[in-house]
Amino acid sequence: MYSVDGGMTKTINIKQMKIDIIAGARPNFIKIAPIISEIKKAIKKGNDISYRLIHTGQHYDSNMSGSFFEQLEISLPDINLNVGSGTQAEQTSAIMIGYEKVLSSSDSNLCLVVGDVTSTMACAIVAKKRNIKVVHVEAGIRSDDMTMPEEINRIVTDSITDYFFTTTLRAGQNLIKQGIPNSKIFFVGNVMIDTLNKFRAKFFKPTIWDELRLEKKQFILLTMHRPANVDEELLLGCFLNEIVNTSKGLPVIFPIHPRTKKIISKLNIDLDQLHIIAPLSYLEFNYLAENAKVVITDSGGITEETTVMGVPCITLRDNTERPETVVLGTNELIGTNPDNIRPAMDKIFSNQWKSGSIPEKWDGKAAKRIVKILLNF
Repeated sequence: MYSVDGGMTKTINIKQMKIDIIAGARPNFIKIAPIISEIKKAIKKGNDISYRLIHTGQHYDSNMSGSFFEQLEISLPDINLNVGSGTQAEQTSAIMIGYEKVLSSSDSNLCLVVGDVTSTMACAIVAKKRNIKVVHVEAGIRSDDMTMPEEINRIVTDSITDYFFTTTLRAGQNLIKQGIPNSKIFFVGNVMIDTLNKFRAKFFKPTIWDELRLEKKQFILLTMHRPANVDEELLLGCFLNEIVNTSKGLPVIFPIHPRTKKIISKLNIDLDQLHIIAPLSYLEFNYLAENAKVVITDSGGITEETTVMGVPCITLRDNTERPETVVLGTNELIGTNPDNIRPAMDKIFSNQWKSGSIPEKWDGKAAKRIVKILLNF
């Protein structure tokens, strides 16, 4: 309703809720898959809702984005901005320009963004400036580390978001401290776990499994990509040496992020147990994660997946925006000093690692809750 001519009111009828769903990087695709699935179910039931999937092209490697559409049963994007690689500023500006052109030709009612990547922040800003409501899935998580680009993305996005969908009660508390009213915050659970639960039975062996004759719980899975860990060549070399030296002869499988690959190519790495491979698809990577002795990572999302799968996880960071994976789950923060790896690995091999539990509402029904709320808007 809005008021015109001295108090007269006019009702604005929106025949159909049109939602832009934004994805640009690997974690985004995992999070949007169950939301799209639930929207399709709502459409089949006759609800007046539609969506268009906009792929920004922030991740453009086929194993980091392309294979996700097929494996996670997502229709191909309606629009691909094809922004490609670049600095933070270059990617942000390219995404904003591209998305603005899309909205100039055809607006939407809602812009739904997920997570904390550059695409999340950039599209939220463009939508908000066009008076389009912004929905943020995975809102309110904080690491309190302003050296992380993702933390800046989270803060900026949440500062202009209209509706906040949170993975934990703690995330909601963070938003309340920021001054967000309770009425705009919805504790729905974790959509990443929706995807994990749905596709867990479909995980399959990557080729490296048979090539190295890997056995369950007899190898270590490693991922590293954060600038604090990989940009300094000496530090990265120390990490890799220490991980291999404490692995008790087990193979260390390292699907390498494009960012890390550029750095590691400058190092003279000669470690027989370290196996550097190309990025893996979602179903292949999680097959390895589920069957690893331990996962060593500096990622956030992986710590959520290992928590639900009950796999020990060592995180090479000083802080985390997902504290529930430490307080309740199987994850432990050991910092960014390579000397901290040995004590953690000793706990792994002496079977002293915690078993962990699954956080509230990480039950595979988060997307269903989200779409139900969207329909009530």
